Amino acid sequence: MDGLLTLSNELAAAVEHAGRAVFGVNARPRLGSAGVHWRSGLIVTADHTVQVDEEVTVTCPDGREVTATVAGRDPAIDIAILKVDAPDVAVADVGDSDAVRVGHIVLAVGPGPRASWGVVSAIGAGRSARSAAGELLSLDLTLYPGFSGGPLVNAQGQVIGVNSSGTSRHLQLAIPSAAVTRVVDELVRRGRLARPYLGVGTQPVSLPEALRQRFSLEQQTAVIVVAVQPSSPAASAGLLMGDIIVSLGGTSITDPGDLASVLRPDQVGEDMTVSVLRGGEPRDIRITVGERPRRP
Repeated sequence: MDGLLTLSNELAAAVEHAGRAVFGVNARPRLGSAGVHWRSGLIVTADHTVQVDEEVTVTCPDGREVTATVAGRDPAIDIAILKVDAPDVAVADVGDSDAVRVGHIVLAVGPGPRASWGVVSAIGAGRSARSAAGELLSLDLTLYPGFSGGPLVNAQGQVIGVNSSGTSRHLQLAIPSAAVTRVVDELVRRGRLARPYLGVGTQPVSLPEALRQRFSLEQQTAVIVVAVQPSSPAASAGLLMGDIIVSLGGTSITDPGDLASVLRPDQVGEDMTVSVLRGGEPRDIRITVGERPRRP
C-alpha cells in the first residue's frame, strides 16, 4: 500500500512539474489544443491544431491570455512552433526520448493541468508509427480532446515527447522529444523552417516477385516516377519518368507518403542516395535535397 501511495505521489509531482510549462493554444475553431514551452519564447504544439497563421492566442499556466505568432511549421511530423513573450513561464524539462522503453509509465498532460496516464505500448510499430520524426511512440492511454500538442511526460516529470492525435486516426501517438528538439534547433539556426522537396510526382507500384528475388528486395511495393518538375533537385540529379524508387537515404520507399516522411528540414542542401530501378536494372543516384519554393 505504501508503494502505491508513493507511486501516486510521484506521478502527481510529475504532472505538477511538467504542467508549469504547458500552455493552452487557441488556433482552431471550437476546440483548443495544448503547447509546451520548449525554449524561452518558443512553444511547440501539434501542427494540425494550428489552423490560422495570425491571431493565435495562448493561455499561460497561470490563466493569463497572451498573443503568439506562428514561427514555423513541419507538417511532416505534425509540429508547429509559436513565438510568445512570456519570460516568466517555466521552460519544459526535456528528457531523453531515446531512453524510453516499451512498458514505461508515461503521462499525457494538458492545460490546467489535466492528465492521463498509461504506458508506452510500442515504439515505431507499424507504418503509422513511422514518420520523418523517426519511430513514434505508441501509447496505451487516452488523449482527451485538447491534449494534442501537449507533453508526454515520464515519471520524473521530464518531457519525452509531444502528443498528437493527428498522426493517426487509430493510434495514440507521441513525437519523440529528440525529433522535436531537432526541429526547434533548425528554426533557431535558420530563423525559419525549410520545406524539403525533391520535385517528383509518384504513384505506388507493385514489385514483381521475380524482380524482388533478383535484387533481394524485401518490400512488395515501391513508387514510380510519373512527373519530374523542371529545374528541381530530381531533374538536376537525372531522375527520369519511369524510374522506380525503392529507397531514399537507405530507407525503403513503399508509397508516395514515404518520400515526404523521410525528408526533414535540416536535410535541405544535403546529398542523399536514391536507389531506383531503371529498365529493370538497379542504379544509385545522388540527389541534393532542395527547399520547396515559397509561393509568391
